[in-house]
This record gives sequence, structure tokens and C-alpha cells, in this order.
Amino acid sequence: MTHTSIENNIAKLRLRLRQSVEKYDRQESDILLMAVSKTRPAADIREAYACGLDQFGESYLQEASKKIEELADLPLTWHFIGPLQSNKTRPIAEQFQWVHSVAREKVARRLDEQRPAGKPPLQVCLQVNISGEQSKSGVSLAGLPALAEFVESLPRLRLRGLMAIPAATDRETDQRAQFARLREAFSALQSQHPDMDTLSMGMSADMEAAIAEGSNLLRIGTAIFGPRRG
Repeated sequence: MTHTSIENNIAKLRLRLRQSVEKYDRQESDILLMAVSKTRPAADIREAYACGLDQFGESYLQEASKKIEELADLPLTWHFIGPLQSNKTRPIAEQFQWVHSVAREKVARRLDEQRPAGKPPLQVCLQVNISGEQSKSGVSLAGLPALAEFVESLPRLRLRGLMAIPAATDRETDQRAQFARLREAFSALQSQHPDMDTLSMGMSADMEAAIAEGSNLLRIGTAIFGPRRG
């Protein structure tokens, strides 16, 4: 994708963001934009960085590792947002600053054990299956308090908040209802975990609904880089 296309897309995205925060009485400065850069070449990430973005989300470890190495000259923050397999936790613990897809104690324990001692704690969001879909990974709402308690006890992890990928729907009322469930779960957990501060929800197609329901971290791919490859 050309520099002009990415630049134009980011300008349009920022306009959408401004319009949404005004509509829902939010502050633009309170919402972090993460560019979902999986399947995108390092050159596209450089262009997005030149347009002011410095948070990038990856789902495929092998591909991400190459890009992290290639872009080591830039001050980027890397978020792992894909499914977590127990046998691939070590490079994730070593290379990323954030992980959004922790849903099991076993994976959390491995990330904690494998996080290098010289690095700050790994920032963690727990992935919640708010729509109850069999095909979706994530901890159930019922299992969430115990998992949060466990992650909070691990010294090399820092519990930051919750993430969800709700069932796809074009109806904003349905989108908002799903995001509201995550927000309510987040609020309930904050009484026990007051340092939690991150609601990672909302993508290109449903970011307005997510902003309306309190998201403060948007995971945006298509609206920045165009339709996905692969």
C-alpha cells in the first residue's frame, strides 16, 4: 500500500474517532489507537509510524518476530493479539510488551516464567468470550474472576484489563450490547483489581459502538491498511 493511502486512511480514521468521542462525550486523548499490522509488510508499519502511530498488533508469531527485528530502530510498542499456544509463549514473553489474548492459567504461568528478568512486566489483557461462541477463544464471564486473581499474583505479568472479539454483527444496538457486557465485567473486577485500566474492544467495523461503551484501546486494521491480505 502506498504512503498516501495509509496517510489518507489514518486521517479519515482520526476524523471518525473525533466525531465519536464528541458524540459520546469521551476524550480523544483517553483512547489508544493500535494498528493491527498482521499480514502487513514492515514498510507499511514504517508509513503508519510516520503518520503518528506507535502501537502495533500482531497475531502470527513467526511473521511478527521478523518485523520486530526489522523495525528495531523505531520506538514501537508491540501487542500480541492472536491465539496463544503453550509451546509458543517463550518468544512472545521475550519480544512483546503487551499480550491481549490470555485466557488460561497455564498460558499465564508460562508467560510469567519466561518473561526476561531484565524487562518490565508483560502488560496483560484477559480475553473474554462475551458472545459464548464455541469457535471463539476466551475465558467465560463465570471463569473471569479466578483468572484475574491468578494473573494478578504473577510477578512478571501486570494485569491491565480485558479484551473481547464479539460476534460479528452490523447492528449497532447488538454491538453495543456485547461491549456493554464486557464493560460491566470490567467494572465489577475493578473493585478487586483497582489498577486495571484497559478495555481493549472495538475494530474497524464497530469502533463507534465500542467507544460508546467505554473502550479505551481500539484494534484497527482495515481502516488503516485497507482490506486484509491472507
